[in-house]
Amino acid sequence: MGWLGTAYLRAIQAVGRRLSYGTNVYERSWDVLVVLDGCRADLLSAVADEYAFLSSVGAVRSVGSSSSEWLEHTFHDQPETASTVMVTGNTWTDRYLDADAFAALDEVWKYAWDDEQGTIPPRAITNRAIAQARDRSPDRLVVHYMQPHHPFIADPIDGDGGLVRAGSHSNTANPWVLLRQGDVGVDRVWDAYRATLRCVLDEVAVLCENLDGRVAITADHGNLFGEWGLYGHPMETPVPALLRVPWAETTATDRTTREPTLDPPEPLPVERVYGDDAAADQLDALGYRA
Repeated sequence: MGWLGTAYLRAIQAVGRRLSYGTNVYERSWDVLVVLDGCRADLLSAVADEYAFLSSVGAVRSVGSSSSEWLEHTFHDQPETASTVMVTGNTWTDRYLDADAFAALDEVWKYAWDDEQGTIPPRAITNRAIAQARDRSPDRLVVHYMQPHHPFIADPIDGDGGLVRAGSHSNTANPWVLLRQGDVGVDRVWDAYRATLRCVLDEVAVLCENLDGRVAITADHGNLFGEWGLYGHPMETPVPALLRVPWAETTATDRTTREPTLDPPEPLPVERVYGDDAAADQLDALGYRA
């Protein structure tokens, strides 16, 4: 992005920092919250008729345009986290959440990362969520999948180097950069995005067969495909297409169709991976800075 584009984004973000927007998920009723990272509401609607548990897909306005914002605005100073177990593949939990504030914070990405795929596979998240639900029977369970966020594991796009865990280098060849530069077309990115959503929804279907309760399915933020001249999911960017995330509800019943095989280290890893001096590299690697 050139200096003019960067100045344009910074101007939008300056406005975004002054706004208070979105619905906190704790304002709604659920036992299990499934978070599909970076999933647009219209993307989930496009495949809803393929999944029985998605009988009706609505939308809500997110409290953030990036994962870090969503985590801060959802869980900070939230008394209900004390009775919430969170199972997550999102690496931003290391910087933005306090493990001691939760009944348990299971950061699966710290011990089940797939180096070949460059992300945390959805099956690992499902396995740990099932285990946590059965072992702890928490009042609230948050299950944060990294998909359909890139890398698009079901339909890789050349040049997409995946996520970076330690912030050691910047991943500039992600699909949103490629799309903005005209190196790949909108249809190609949308198809890969949708295919990766199907990949994670297959795991959500398994999840709903292996725990009990009211399940809500949503996202932390969406992705921009050129709306307002922007791509991906920049921080503090109050663009409606980015903040409009899905909201679907279903009821889950544990039919014991899967026995989890993934065991974490004991105790759960809570040590910090990132240092403050790596913050800029982390944002670049995850696509939160232009």
